[in-house]
Amino acid sequence: MKLLRTIALDPSDTFVFDVAAGPGEWAVSGAFRFWDRGGGKLEGKERAAFRGGFLGVQSWGWSTLAQIVPATEEDYRSLVDLLARQLVDRFGAPDMATAKTAAEEEVAFSQSLCSHPISSLIAVHRTANDGEVREAFRRLQLREGQGHGKAFSFMEMEDDIEPDGNLKLTDLGRGPTAR
Repeated sequence: MKLLRTIALDPSDTFVFDVAAGPGEWAVSGAFRFWDRGGGKLEGKERAAFRGGFLGVQSWGWSTLAQIVPATEEDYRSLVDLLARQLVDRFGAPDMATAKTAAEEEVAFSQSLCSHPISSLIAVHRTANDGEVREAFRRLQLREGQGHGKAFSFMEMEDDIEPDGNLKLTDLGRGPTAR
C-alpha cells in the first residue's frame, strides 16, 4: 500500500501559505477545503493553497509537494481516523460516521495518485471554472542515482519539456479531473 506524505525541499511553503504543513505529515488533495468559495474568490496565500497545495492532515496546513511513501493498513486506518476527526473539529462535519465516510473517499482518491514508484513527488494544479474545481496532478521523477535537491533546481520548466536538472516532469495521466 502507498500513501502521500508532505515534503519540504526548502522553506518556501512557510512563505507561500498561511499555514505550511510540516514535513512528513500524511497528505490528501484537500480541494474540499474550497468547496464553497471557488478559486476566483480567493486572494493571496489562500489562493496559493487553492492553486497548488496538498493538505497536511495533522496541521491542516499546506505543502507544495507530496511524496509517495509505503504505508501499512494501520497507517491507512490512522489517516482515515485523523482526517475524520479533523473534518468534525475543523470543518464542521455533523458526526464521526459522516466524517469517516468522507475521509475514506478522500484517502482513496489520494491512493489513486500513488501508482508510481515510492519516493516519486507529486504536484497539483487546481482551477475553478463555472463553480467546478478541476485538479491536474503531475509526477516529478528523479533521474537514476539522484536524490531530492532544492525545489528550484527542478521547478523551472515549460509544459512537459524535460529540464536540465535532476528531475523529469511527467503527467500522471489523469489530466484535469472534476471532483
